[in-house]
Amino acid sequence: MGVFTHEMEVVPHAIKSVEVLEGDGGPGTIKKINFADGMGITYVKHKVHTLDKQNRSTSYSAFEGDALGEKIEKTTEENKFDPAPNGGTIIKITTKFHSVGDAVITEEEMKKVMESRAQVYRAVEQYLVANPDA
Repeated sequence: MGVFTHEMEVVPHAIKSVEVLEGDGGPGTIKKINFADGMGITYVKHKVHTLDKQNRSTSYSAFEGDALGEKIEKTTEENKFDPAPNGGTIIKITTKFHSVGDAVITEEEMKKVMESRAQVYRAVEQYLVANPDA
C-alpha cells in the first residue's frame, strides 16, 4: 500500500480516500490513507523512502494515525516483488516495528498487522493481473 496508486480501486471496502500531502509519488512522497467507515481505524500516513521500478522494490514508513495503535510509533517496510515461476508474484517483506517508549509489541500484534497487509497485497496482485496496464 505504501506506493501503490490504485488503493481505492483495489480495496474500496477498506479505503475511503488517499490524499497526496507532499511529493509526486516517488521518494519523499507523503500520503494520508483514509479508511472506510466500519474499519475500526480512520487513517494512517505513509512516507515513501525508495521506489526502484527496475529492481521491483519499495520502502516506506507508516508514521502517524490511529491505524498504528497506542504501542507503535511507526513501522518501516521494505518490499521486493519477484515473478513466481508458475505465474503470480513472490513478495518479500521486511517490517520493523518501532514502539512508543518502552511499550512491548507482542508477536500476536505483529501478526495482525502483517496479515492485514498480506490481504491488501493479494488484492493488489489480483487487480494488476486483471488490469495489466494499471
